[in-house]
Amino acid sequence: MSTSVAIPSLRNTPIPSDLEAEVLAGITEEAWLALARELVPAGQPAAENPLDPDLPHGHEEGIALLVADKLRDMGFAVTLAAKRPGRPNVIGVLAGSGDGPSLIVNDHLDTYPAGDPAGWTMTDGQPYRPTRHDDRLYARGTSDTRGNLACTLLAAKAIRDAGLEFDGTLQCVYTVDEEKNGPDGSIYLLDEYGLKGDLEITCEPTGWTRPDGNWGIGIALANCGNFLVEIETRGSKTHIWRPDTGVNAAAKMARLLAALETMTFRHTPPPLHGGTPPMVTVVRLAAGLPGEMQFTPDRSTAVLAVVGIVPGMTEESVMADIEAALATERAKDPSLEASARPFPNALFVNGTQEQDPSAQPADALRAAYLAILGEEPQVYRKNAFNDTIRFAERGIPAVTFGPGEDGWPPINEYIGIQKSVAATKVLTLAILSILGVRETTGSERGS
Repeated sequence: MSTSVAIPSLRNTPIPSDLEAEVLAGITEEAWLALARELVPAGQPAAENPLDPDLPHGHEEGIALLVADKLRDMGFAVTLAAKRPGRPNVIGVLAGSGDGPSLIVNDHLDTYPAGDPAGWTMTDGQPYRPTRHDDRLYARGTSDTRGNLACTLLAAKAIRDAGLEFDGTLQCVYTVDEEKNGPDGSIYLLDEYGLKGDLEITCEPTGWTRPDGNWGIGIALANCGNFLVEIETRGSKTHIWRPDTGVNAAAKMARLLAALETMTFRHTPPPLHGGTPPMVTVVRLAAGLPGEMQFTPDRSTAVLAVVGIVPGMTEESVMADIEAALATERAKDPSLEASARPFPNALFVNGTQEQDPSAQPADALRAAYLAILGEEPQVYRKNAFNDTIRFAERGIPAVTFGPGEDGWPPINEYIGIQKSVAATKVLTLAILSILGVRETTGSERGS
């Protein structure tokens, strides 16, 4: 990572108003909607990528090739970098003519699974069919995160169509495997492929909507981490007609989970907390075997997601806190046999430190937000994982900003249309500010 580049400030290097107006004129509701409707269903459902470490990964090649073509049409030099077949990360580079910084604009190509199509009432039972209702576009991937991806591509296109060239270098980086915390995506690109940059913006959901309908788009200066832990209880099998003669592992698990859901984790409160404090939530539960309903179960398992992890918490400290909670419950119930272990192949995701809101790239986003929306954006810690974490872990100043709803529903996922158009304009001005621009001749412009 370069540390010697002088990053310009939006406040110190304003964009000429006529040039700004020309660029922003290319960012319209129609343009964003057309792009989002094309991106959302591309390569689906192959790109569904569940967090579950024991389930197969997605295949994002269909959407990756589409995005790569769009970048090439704009004049980007495009590389497809894959750790394994069928999962190409897309890197588009638009090199500048000066010595300005290198800015990475990032989004991901996979989505979490859509589940039962019958639940998708806003899209007539078709999860990947973008459907507009008023100011919302519904479908899996609208909010997380292809609607946000559309913002990044439309921002780049508006800049290129206006015939602008950067002093710095813009890298549009679209990753696979984000839903599984990045092994084949951001981790591979940063640790094996050699991706580097001076600054980074991930365009992922940071939008919010108040009960009164008013909305905004926050800037996430940091992220919480997460971890998966498996709990097991043991008992002794007995016939259901004589449950008093055995120890029901499922009943033991039920009482144990109630205690674990209210346990606390040792941590130092960070300057910005996430949406929740460090806590556990149950994501899987199993007991009993097919064909054995005559017997009580002698084994029960549960998978807990530990969320809200903040800096200073480690895999060792999280496991120690869970073990201490188990010990407390064993003291209350001497017949309780319970154990905990990290879920096999689960990654421990660290919480990240807050970025300085007055430094780049947050400063440029804040000033652009003020210019477009007339108010300062909220700054906060995002509870969920996104690739911002991987860039920040490696010392690259990285923030998250995007119009997707930060708290998207499991079904009938949606994104606000006007919010997306506004976010694209904010992102565009921030890119121009950070990289610096000059006008080019018509022959130098992208298509």
